[in-house]
Amino acid sequence: MGEPTLAQRLGYPADAKLLIINADDLGSCHSANVGVFECLASGVVTSATLMVPCPWAREAASRYRGEDIGVHLTLNAEFELYRWGPITHAPSLLGGDGGFPRTMEDVWDHADLDEVRRECRAQIERAILWGFDVSHLDAHMGTLQFRPEFFDVYLDMATEFGLPLRMIGAGMERYVGFPGRAVAADAGAIFTDHTRFAPGVGSRQTFEKDLATLRPGVTEMHLHPAVDSAELRSLAIDDWDARVDDYRMICDESWVGESVAAAGATLIGYRPLRELARSGS
Repeated sequence: MGEPTLAQRLGYPADAKLLIINADDLGSCHSANVGVFECLASGVVTSATLMVPCPWAREAASRYRGEDIGVHLTLNAEFELYRWGPITHAPSLLGGDGGFPRTMEDVWDHADLDEVRRECRAQIERAILWGFDVSHLDAHMGTLQFRPEFFDVYLDMATEFGLPLRMIGAGMERYVGFPGRAVAADAGAIFTDHTRFAPGVGSRQTFEKDLATLRPGVTEMHLHPAVDSAELRSLAIDDWDARVDDYRMICDESWVGESVAAAGATLIGYRPLRELARSGS
């Protein structure tokens, strides 16, 4: 008899289809805060992740009422005209205009790993201080996932705080060039069986295609919901409409929940995975 599957460890049959739908970029702006919390209230989105260093993160904390929310560990500020930076004021994490670097490559080329570690720990601790019952970790733009030395920090944070991780899918490891999932499993980390990534921002096509082909096990899908506003249009110049479409897909349409039911899937959040991570089983 083989090792139990993640679904079985969570108390479900081995062939169960379990789905986490996660809303990213909470705290990035007011429009995102409204959109993410309304999506969580819909019951279709089951989890979200907070960008602690962003200007609207504290406002997101004021709205928090115990929802399943993790920390979106942030080392980048990707927008050209909207900036945020490290809460530890770490010099190696500052780009030339005073905020985080805009690209992953800039972080990888200049960041001091000790400063990265302190910054990640500080982001998690600040979320806890603000009252969040942090459910999991993930990495903004994948910066902590796509280089082995940065992935070590990511994995250490999961171990230190007893939190599950968002991990890239097995197919993406060929692009990354190192076996992160195997390394994380050897360290005892908990993460989903499958991750369905949307390329960039805007998840409609991914949801339309992938909800019909869910496999047994735990799958995560994510989106970036935000309500339409002058604020959003001014900062997310290239993808504001995709963020609004993600919001409308959940809050103004019914087909996502119907597709989940038609696939025979059960919606869960990250907290059951966190309890497993902390149980030592």
